[in-house]
Amino acid sequence: MNFLAGILTFVLIVNCLLLILLVLVQLPKKDAGAGMAFGGGTADALFGAGSGNVLTKITKYATGILLVLAILLGYMQDRIYHNTSGVTFEKMVEMKQSQTRAPQPASATQPAAAATPAAKPVDNLLPPVPAGSNAPAGK
Repeated sequence: MNFLAGILTFVLIVNCLLLILLVLVQLPKKDAGAGMAFGGGTADALFGAGSGNVLTKITKYATGILLVLAILLGYMQDRIYHNTSGVTFEKMVEMKQSQTRAPQPASATQPAAAATPAAKPVDNLLPPVPAGSNAPAGK
């Protein structure tokens, strides 16, 4: 699916370039505008005197193709990058709920005050030292 999206993206870019050139080549209304600045008379040399109809039709088709490709690629990219189904989402929700539903009881060796966390003093920001090590317990 990624390969097809890459090919359609390339086709979309080529279509955009073609559409830009088609708009620039068309004859301007009332002999003014940007079409004359970019060589609006070249359409007569390429397609003949009645080229307005040919260029107009090609522009309409290129615009339709642009719209269809943009919508299709948007749908494909959504499917590629958000490929999680409802079942996967439900499993993730159930797992999260089971973790938060049943808190682990405090062990019998710990005092009751240690089970509820209190505000930590600022001095005690160092990680705990494992039991039985020779490292100093403070700073």
